[in-house]
Amino acid sequence: MGGVSYLDPTINLPPAFVQRKIGVVTVTYNSAAMLDEFFASLNAQTHSKFCLIAVDNASTDGTIPLLHAYSGVEKLVIANPTNVGVAAANNQGIRAAIEMGCEYVLLVNNDVVFNPELFAQLVQGLSDHGCDMDTPLIYYMDPPDRIWTAGGRFEPSFGFRICHRGADEQDRGQYSHPEKIDYAPTCCVLIRRELFAKIGLMDERYFVYGDDVDFMYRARQAGLVMYYLPQSKLWHKVGGLTGGSISDFSFYYNARGRALFLHKHFHGLVPSFWIMLHILQDSIRAILHKSFRHARKVKQKGMRDGKKVALEQLTQ
Repeated sequence: MGGVSYLDPTINLPPAFVQRKIGVVTVTYNSAAMLDEFFASLNAQTHSKFCLIAVDNASTDGTIPLLHAYSGVEKLVIANPTNVGVAAANNQGIRAAIEMGCEYVLLVNNDVVFNPELFAQLVQGLSDHGCDMDTPLIYYMDPPDRIWTAGGRFEPSFGFRICHRGADEQDRGQYSHPEKIDYAPTCCVLIRRELFAKIGLMDERYFVYGDDVDFMYRARQAGLVMYYLPQSKLWHKVGGLTGGSISDFSFYYNARGRALFLHKHFHGLVPSFWIMLHILQDSIRAILHKSFRHARKVKQKGMRDGKKVALEQLTQ
């Protein structure tokens, strides 16, 4: 793995690191425009026992100088010379947090803002519900009362695709009670360090998109428990760093991740069945909307590549 790793003997870790309870892991990639508000949210936290572990994937926009200049909390900056992907970068951060003795790992985007009580509420939530992971109510940044996700779930009847609860709904208090859930995007999830010993780290073959689905599915299969905490709130600048949900990048990697997930976790004709349904749906959409024809080709390439990656692992 390129860049500075958590095992690099040249890193001088301050003694204070071993006393920090939360390792806040965030992956940056040309994130300079997002960092001021992210840093302000960190600085305002009432729970002060945390360190920031920022893993940068070869940014070219000034992100690295901003990370090094930030002095609000104890921090470690891992600068990768190449873009290793979100999953691999998260793993670098997770390993660093565990090596530093952190009791919890918080995976969090940096295109977000959040209330001063967020970290305290998430830590308390793990204790209150006796769970292994928890996640806040996540809104869109604009408008700020529109829900991006209030936790999520897998849908077994649809090939274990994921569903965001409350997606695009205005918050009227309809998700105001803590609930056990089995999926949440790693936009913001607090995780007990012991969980990684039970199910491992992120699958780096996903690069981006699908790595959180795979991770949460493995946790679900292992009987680990996650809770949604409505009193904890975060606002997400959705698509701020990836070009949104209608870019070729998003089409390709979402399709690639879906195919990889299906071929990794299911056998026989099951993966082919669900992938054929995806292709049929995309074909119908392309007939109805000519503008979607290019996207269909991009998605089909992603599905072929995802299957190839999964089958390569099976033959090794």
